[in-house]
Amino acid sequence: MICEFSWIPTPVSDEVAFAAIKTGLDSLPPGVKMLLNSSEFYAQDLSTLNLELVARFFEKYPSYVDKAFLSVKGGLKERQLVPDNSPENLRRSVTAILTALRGTKSLDLFESARVDRAYPIEDTVGVLQGFVKEGLFKYIGLSEVKASTVRRAAKVAPITAVEIEVSLWSYWQEAKDVISTCEELGIPVVAYSPLGRGMLTGTLNPSDLEDGDMRKRFTRFQPENWKHNVAVVDALTAVAAKKGITPAQLSIAWVAARGAHVIPLPGSSNAKRTLENIAGGNVTLSEADLVEIDAVLAQHTVKGGRSIDELESHLNYWG
Repeated sequence: MICEFSWIPTPVSDEVAFAAIKTGLDSLPPGVKMLLNSSEFYAQDLSTLNLELVARFFEKYPSYVDKAFLSVKGGLKERQLVPDNSPENLRRSVTAILTALRGTKSLDLFESARVDRAYPIEDTVGVLQGFVKEGLFKYIGLSEVKASTVRRAAKVAPITAVEIEVSLWSYWQEAKDVISTCEELGIPVVAYSPLGRGMLTGTLNPSDLEDGDMRKRFTRFQPENWKHNVAVVDALTAVAAKKGITPAQLSIAWVAARGAHVIPLPGSSNAKRTLENIAGGNVTLSEADLVEIDAVLAQHTVKGGRSIDELESHLNYWG
């Protein structure tokens, strides 16, 4: 599950966030770890607020440390949504993450949140491999990268995971190429935003977005596009209803059907929704289901980009 409890104008309380995390961890069979995903910048002020919450959780529930595999994104300029893969900034980022965690949980996997075009990926992965040897974290991950970048990176050091956006309304050729390449190389794909940032649950309304919610700046959530995109959600909701599942579960099951190595990464601060999302991972879609969903997507286009227009150059795939 992704921990974005601080990435909203009014962060949820520790009590609510802890209940969501604990519910997810408690749902696991013995010996299975849950992927817990955070970042150095999941906060309105792009601070380590989210990681500090994660640290408080493991401080309160130390017996849950071994039930979670902690993945954290970093590698941006401090408190800026701008990539900086210089060796100095990568070390600064990792140090900030470890400082925020306060030793409550080890950093299992560090992801360079975006590729910095100023530095070849080979150099970036080489620096991260040095950090692994220092014992700062265990594994290397990538986020928002092209298939060719994955290949280049994997020649330098083992890549444990590649995180990209995959959902029923965010599935384009570059994402397909990454999924295919990672399958060939034996690398898991962590698919973030499988619920379309909440839109694909079929329960989100414009009034739910409070002032300061980043989604208000996303073009897909603009009023002129919202009305159009709701038709996509309504059609998918009808498909889900016929199967006796929720739209969220349909969305998660569809992402999981992209490949056995594709791991949907939903998130919720609601413990009940957490269980709903986990159950979605156990839903199997038949060929007939997939054909019906494809027909819906062919009939209903999505309007608007997947991010904020002025940040597209940073948030889209880079070389």
